Amino acid sequence: MAPPPALPLASSTPILHGEFGSYPAHGPRFALTLTVQALHIQRLRPKPEARPRNGLVPLSEVSGCGTLQSRSPSDTAAYFCVYTYPRRRGGRCRAIRTFRADGAATYEENRAEAQRWATALMCLLRGVPLSGEQEITPELLPRRPRLLILVNPFGGRGLAWQRCMDYVVPMISEAGLSFNLIQTERQNHARELVQGLSLSEWEGIVTVSGDGLLYEVLNGLLDRPDWKDAVRMPIGVLPCGSGNALAGAVNHHGGFEPAVGVDLLLNCSLLLCRGGSKPLDLLSVTLASGSRCFSFLSVAWGFLSDVDIHSERFRALGSARFTLGAVLGLATLHTYRGRLSYLPATTETALPIPGHSLPRAKSELVLAPAPAPAATHSPLHRSVSDLPLPLPQPALASPGSPEPLPGLSLNGGGPELTGDWGGAGDAPLSPDPLLPSPPNSPKTAQLSPISEAPPEMPASSGSPPPTSNTPKISTWGPSDHLLPPLGSPLPPDWVTIEGEFVLMLAILPSHLGADLVAAPHARFDDGVVHLCWVRSGISRAALLRILLAMEHGNHFSLGCPHLSYAAARAFRLEPLTPRGVLTVDGELVEYGPMQAQVHPSLATLLTGPAGQKP
Repeated sequence: MAPPPALPLASSTPILHGEFGSYPAHGPRFALTLTVQALHIQRLRPKPEARPRNGLVPLSEVSGCGTLQSRSPSDTAAYFCVYTYPRRRGGRCRAIRTFRADGAATYEENRAEAQRWATALMCLLRGVPLSGEQEITPELLPRRPRLLILVNPFGGRGLAWQRCMDYVVPMISEAGLSFNLIQTERQNHARELVQGLSLSEWEGIVTVSGDGLLYEVLNGLLDRPDWKDAVRMPIGVLPCGSGNALAGAVNHHGGFEPAVGVDLLLNCSLLLCRGGSKPLDLLSVTLASGSRCFSFLSVAWGFLSDVDIHSERFRALGSARFTLGAVLGLATLHTYRGRLSYLPATTETALPIPGHSLPRAKSELVLAPAPAPAATHSPLHRSVSDLPLPLPQPALASPGSPEPLPGLSLNGGGPELTGDWGGAGDAPLSPDPLLPSPPNSPKTAQLSPISEAPPEMPASSGSPPPTSNTPKISTWGPSDHLLPPLGSPLPPDWVTIEGEFVLMLAILPSHLGADLVAAPHARFDDGVVHLCWVRSGISRAALLRILLAMEHGNHFSLGCPHLSYAAARAFRLEPLTPRGVLTVDGELVEYGPMQAQVHPSLATLLTGPAGQKP
């Protein structure tokens, strides 16, 4: 009979405990205790500390661990180092703690002890449960996942590539992840890449940009004949764009404090290194022409979409472009006549703010909508790349990496260690690999070349791409069983509201921006789309208060009678004004009637472990 599975350890139960020296060798000695949540460090000599400074290293701040050996042949000690990113005044910064295993007489015994600690740390970081009595061997470590990382080099303010090389590549190398890095070169390049991707060779696709590049990847996966398998490919986002809404939701899910800029990038990179995923709801959006796209974020009409698109000319400001755009939008506040219909969620949805009921529009009535007018606009598609793209770069690869993929390719290996350690008179340390790569490891596997789908005509910089009189209708993806044909009457269980609107927002995750919490109660897989709308008659001051309160997610507690909310499984929006702006995930789409349906848990999002904070 097989032994019963080990029970999970309490957060304070020690897994390992031991005494170690430091590097350089004449430094202090420490007592180390490893638990499932933290590495506890206490100085023993020369003077014990009653309250150790920096004595607690939460695993949520650790990216990886490695073993080292001295280049001096007379040194029988072995070493292991822990890569950490603690929060300090001014943000996160990289710090390395190196410990000397010297309790045994021979190097082999000390090396085994250093590898035992490094293995235990990596197992906890990767979510492998450990018991107090379990023998810890390198065989416990899971196979390193292989990630395809796509970088829009001019995301946001044009800093995406530099930030990727400065922060992302070192951290995921420390974590031991195997990866290939590709720069996108043109509009829809990422979509073409994933359409020709051999799915069996990858465990995830990660974008380093804003939300636009992930929009392109997701729609590429769903525009394949094998979309049912392709959409299961875990996707992730590392924020280097302007909006970074999904990254803000991932940061919140991971239990970190709200962050922007480099801090948000480091937080999301730490979560990526830890591994773990969540099901992700998607929204199937059908436009007036019959074309269909898939959204992971939002559909916006009115004030918010106006700010998003009209602030494009301020893109060099980064996320500050939205602040400036909002100020200008408030100065010239517009209202739009339209009809919003939705199918209410059948399950009870938690209110955004406990104890506060949500105001509903006074004129909400169940109406039989008139047939939608025939579309007279050709679809407009804004490039999902954030800025004009650079010239092609030569392919680069680290030694021993597989055949590089098209574009710039870099395979994950050990981090550069020279210069991180060393003192006067001390022999330098060199990496001592923790684990040899298994024969079928993706690190050493020969990759099939990525074949790209026929490229679309890229738009010239500064002008929209040419429109098409025969928009493409997607033949792949799930069917929208809740939606009647656009323009047909809706079933009687739908709710319809008609009137003058300042804005309408349909959002899936909690965040509309890195620091804008539009639906604080939303979850990645709650199976509903969260509808928020503001009716005409609101003052500029009241709208400004709503936007400011959205930074903390408490805008619903203001009690504004013009702000309304509903949780829905599907909705239809019919603008009745001749001109306006519609966006899907921040991308400009054709203006006119549209409808959408939630497809629960259709995709998989790389989120890392859930945090302890709500």
